[in-house]
Amino acid sequence: MPKPDPRLLEPDRYPVQFALTTRFQDLDPNHHINNVATAAMFEDVRVRFDWGAGLREEMDAAGYRPMIVSVGIEYLGEAFYPDPMVAHAGGLSFGRTSWSIGALLTQNGRATAFMRSTVACTRDGVPATLPEPFRAAMETRMIRLHDI
Repeated sequence: MPKPDPRLLEPDRYPVQFALTTRFQDLDPNHHINNVATAAMFEDVRVRFDWGAGLREEMDAAGYRPMIVSVGIEYLGEAFYPDPMVAHAGGLSFGRTSWSIGALLTQNGRATAFMRSTVACTRDGVPATLPEPFRAAMETRMIRLHDI
């Protein structure tokens, strides 16, 4: 995955933020949060973001299932226990059957990792059109890449 666009490392561009707790068990032998724990945090961020946009209700009601197409993580700096992380998330793009999310983790004001994930909407194992209410919610939750 190429290095993220520098604008994606600016927390103010993201429409959604929430705190994540670090855990002692997340530490590696170097006493910083390990990469697997960071990946798990991003999974939580992605699900919270999608559910906050109504994905769970819309897809469950229509018999759709989200399917992860790709996930890329750029590790930008060390993170430490017990300080909390702040997750910043927003949509990067969406098409007829899929959408991409960007997320930035920060700790004490420093960027520690960036994630880009693409998810497809499926039904009966084949791509399906995104539910309209979810698309409408995503339009309000896009990362602001223009000047702020």
